[in-house]
Amino acid sequence: MSDFVLTATLRPTGKQAAKQVRRRGLVPGIFYTPGAEPIPIAVKPLALRPLVYTRETHLVQLRIEETQASYECILKDVAFDPVTDAITHVDFYGISADRASEFEVPVQLVGTPVGVHEQGGLLEQLVHKLTVVCKPADLPEHIEVDVSGLRIGQSVHVGDLSLPGITFRMAPDVAIAAVIAKRISEETPTEASPTEPELVAQKGKKTEE
Repeated sequence: MSDFVLTATLRPTGKQAAKQVRRRGLVPGIFYTPGAEPIPIAVKPLALRPLVYTRETHLVQLRIEETQASYECILKDVAFDPVTDAITHVDFYGISADRASEFEVPVQLVGTPVGVHEQGGLLEQLVHKLTVVCKPADLPEHIEVDVSGLRIGQSVHVGDLSLPGITFRMAPDVAIAAVIAKRISEETPTEASPTEPELVAQKGKKTEE
């Protein structure tokens, strides 16, 4: 997996300071790692977009301009404005090559289920991200889940997956995807039941008689 390089600047702490950072058109954030003091940072919002709006997991090389220091980390949390959806705060968590860490990895379904193309069912994706524990070298950009063998009523679970160097945090019986039967609408008119315009017409004839 290739690293994503992100440049940040140092910022003062406190709510008022964070507001001033936002007025300057930057996003306030924090970098933290076990055994070290958190580092308050500010980042350009455009630089964050490839990290926030993606279906892949990225390792980040965070470079701080004032100190020329570089830290390997992941984007741990993002806060959004409830009205504008603009990014308002970011958290970065420092990782080490020799230490296993917890990551969220996107799920990508692969294949067309038998239950869809042969039985007319519907494929439902129930889980879009999986929480895993692994070393950075074993971290995949995404986890592919093959659903081609699923028939109607069948599902694939976390316990069905096996990836080298990776431990799943979610319970083995959690369903990731399932194929279900299509529902027939109860409101579909039948030959035995006249439609609403027909009922109105029948009532009009009785009134005229």
